[in-house]
Amino acid sequence: QILTEALDPQPTDAYGRSKLDAERGLADTDIDWAALRPVLVFGPGVKGNMAALLKLAQLALPLPLGGLSGRRSLLAVDNLVEAVDIVLRADGPLRRPFIVADPEPLTIPEMIAALRAGLGRRPGLIPIPQVLLRHAMHLAGRGKAFERLAGSLVANPQAFTELGWRPAVATRDAL
Repeated sequence: QILTEALDPQPTDAYGRSKLDAERGLADTDIDWAALRPVLVFGPGVKGNMAALLKLAQLALPLPLGGLSGRRSLLAVDNLVEAVDIVLRADGPLRRPFIVADPEPLTIPEMIAALRAGLGRRPGLIPIPQVLLRHAMHLAGRGKAFERLAGSLVANPQAFTELGWRPAVATRDAL
């Protein structure tokens, strides 16, 4: 399922629920507002899952992740800056949330290949079938890590591009 603003948000933690509550509170006022709903933002100093992926890409070993096919939406920090600028310069009231994501979702192998290209290295990905990788990671006690790697999370920024937003950098180039 591709995420759009038309779908009912399903926050998974207190932070997400508080952001949704704030959006709903703003919707009940007469003031103009816009809420940006960025997907995973990456850039210098990135933390969390993206930092872990960068560490994997930095390894001088072939990685058995070439068979993963789930697609992920990302957002380069430079593109987030452009998004904020679009909202600040918008003509007329917005009064709504906007999903912000780079237009092209990538697979984990594509992300690793782009990160390694930035390091001047070949992709070094071995296409192990996803079912075998799932089984091996579950046996190694890394089942949750597999689910994070293999899953898809694609968001459609169409409503935001209709405001005139154009990403400053391509996702692969930013990686």
